[in-house]
Amino acid sequence: MSDHERDARDAGLPDASPSTDSNRQPGGRLRHSSEALLADALAPDEAFRLDAERGNHDLLQLIKLFGLEGPLRPINPWELEDPHGRHLIHAGSYAAMPFGEAYPGIVDFARRYLETAPSTVAFPQQSASAWRAALQDTLIGILASVAPSHTDSQVFLSNSGAEAVETALKFARAARPKATTLVNFSHAYHGKTLGALSVTANEEYQAPFRPLLGPVRTLPFGDAEVLTNALHEIGPDRVQAILVEPVQGEAGVIVPPAGFLRHLGELAKAHGIPVIADEIQSGLGRTGHWFASVADGLDPDIVTLAKPLGGGLVPIGATIARRDIYRAMLKGTHSKRHSNTFGGGAFACAVALRSLEVINDEGLVEKARSDGAYGLERLRAIKAAHPHLMGEVRAAGMLFAITIRPVLPSRLIPIDPSLMPFLSAALGIAALHRAGVHACYSNNGEGVIRLTPPLTIPRATLAELFDRVDAMADRHKRPIGMLRLLSASDMTRLVRLAF
Repeated sequence: MSDHERDARDAGLPDASPSTDSNRQPGGRLRHSSEALLADALAPDEAFRLDAERGNHDLLQLIKLFGLEGPLRPINPWELEDPHGRHLIHAGSYAAMPFGEAYPGIVDFARRYLETAPSTVAFPQQSASAWRAALQDTLIGILASVAPSHTDSQVFLSNSGAEAVETALKFARAARPKATTLVNFSHAYHGKTLGALSVTANEEYQAPFRPLLGPVRTLPFGDAEVLTNALHEIGPDRVQAILVEPVQGEAGVIVPPAGFLRHLGELAKAHGIPVIADEIQSGLGRTGHWFASVADGLDPDIVTLAKPLGGGLVPIGATIARRDIYRAMLKGTHSKRHSNTFGGGAFACAVALRSLEVINDEGLVEKARSDGAYGLERLRAIKAAHPHLMGEVRAAGMLFAITIRPVLPSRLIPIDPSLMPFLSAALGIAALHRAGVHACYSNNGEGVIRLTPPLTIPRATLAELFDRVDAMADRHKRPIGMLRLLSASDMTRLVRLAF
């Protein structure tokens, strides 16, 4: 029996071998009925079995080891239930659920849209579209209201944050064809498609896929002096663009020192270097501002958006660029140089437009600022009461981060030392799950848990969320105590998966 087969058996998962005909459902090629799933006919255990067999088997095995496998069922926009009946407050989904699950203001609108006779074709690639036009114009209006230099900017729509970054990279290259070097920052996370991966500073993600787009110069995030010296060393004319997250979300909610973004913008402008602000997590209200970069003094040339733009219902990304940059790539008969089949689809644009309205009409930007200040105050108090469990706590509006101290010194167990931060964070997430909080892993931070609750969450529910974080910390006063969440066989399987 192979290691893979043994892992599957020990964890109660299927192996990855093809199903036999005996597994087929009646009806020939179609094994499942959409009507049956609407009636909740696929039991949680079977859903997990099939998901593991047909999808990312080893990721689901990891999730199951920590007791997080789900599926999770929404109770209301802010609360969930797992298959064991455990009640969870929703602080997961990586900032992609600005209003929570199935928020009535979005779902009711989507239902009305689908029940109304169509006013445009679904994917109007070869014609104008009222929904696409309205969304693009609204995005420019919001950006120009805080950054007036973008009054005549243009928008390219896609389906995700990574696609928005890919588009931004092409815009920058077209605008500065003689420049060769991209500048990014340590712990940056811009996505995992090949271009976006090239500027995502993480050896684990990059190493198997080299050669990547480049050259790329990665600088310490927030160090203005190093940035100034690096541009001088590279030669400003050789710098194609500077990519920056105004708040590094996947790194664990890292906020740069005051004045850094302003300095970056002034330096880039002096040399004619485009600045790409990745606002995929930080934009559209999450940090208490429409655009975190602009709020901190940067006037970016290109802005990427995604996660909250879809309202938790549709995938959509947007890249906003100054007109001269936009036209350097998409001008005249060359306007077909970049395209996206599903980008700008009518339904996605309609939901995105409605999402912007909800953010605006319900005052969610200001609410995120107020709730974020409350949440950070609560986290600081919890950390002060539990210093052996928690390291730093950070926040930027409704982006929260908790660093879990190492569960064991790496020298005590025979695994790659880099896996200890993963184990600490994963156990922290598992402990929070058992305490009734659905949290996020940080893809580019060491030992960091993130909380990204819906911006619409009632203050009483938000208070209960932090009460549960406090209860978890009180139960596990030291990180080593969280090891009790894994059995000896679970730990053995975890080590095997790591190698």
